[in-house]
Amino acid sequence: MWLTFDTIPQITLGTDADLENGVTKRVPGPTVINYKITYEMDKKRHHEVPVIGGANAEGKSSFQEKEKFFGRDDWSEEEARALLRLGKLGSQAKNCMNCHTLLGNGAYYAPDLTKAWLDPAWGPNGPMQAMTGKNTKEEAMAEFLQFPSQYPTHARMMPNLGITAEEAKGLVAFLKHMSSIDTNGFPRNFGKIEGAVHGK
Repeated sequence: MWLTFDTIPQITLGTDADLENGVTKRVPGPTVINYKITYEMDKKRHHEVPVIGGANAEGKSSFQEKEKFFGRDDWSEEEARALLRLGKLGSQAKNCMNCHTLLGNGAYYAPDLTKAWLDPAWGPNGPMQAMTGKNTKEEAMAEFLQFPSQYPTHARMMPNLGITAEEAKGLVAFLKHMSSIDTNGFPRNFGKIEGAVHGK
C-alpha cells in the first residue's frame, strides 16, 4: 500500500516556488528550463541523477546557475508551462513514441529521448550543433526537428514531420524538462556515453 500512497507525490509536477526554495522534486517545475542541467553520479544512490542549477557542497542541485534557453533565462511559470504543454502535445501529435522511447515507453527504432537534452552530441563540441550551424544546443535541436532530412545522422533517418518553429521550440523545452526528471538512473547506459556525466 505504501507505493500507492507515495506514488502521486513522487510524480507530481513541481512548482516555481519549489525551484526558488531549493526543493528537489523528482519532476521539477516548468521553470527548470531557466537552469543549467547536468547529469552527475550520486555516490549514495550509486547511479546518475540530474543536477539543476549547479551542485552544492553535497553534490545536490543548488538552483543557482541559470542557462539561457532560446535567449532567455527568465521564463515565467506560466510561459514555461505553456511551452512544455505545447511540446508534450506536439510529441503526442507527431507520434514521437512510434520510433523513440520516453521514460521507458515507446519504440526502440530511434534514440531514447529521456535524456536527449544532456546528450553531448548536441553540445558545443558535439557533431549536431556543428552540423546545423547553430550557436546553441536548443537552436540546433529545433533546427534538426524542423528539417531532419537535411541532417542525416545515421542509416535510420528521421522523417520530415512538418514541425513548425514554434512546435520545435516546445518540443525542445519538453526534452529539456524530461532530462531534469530524476528517473533513478534510467536509461541505465546513458551515463556511459562519453561526456554525458559531468561533461566527462
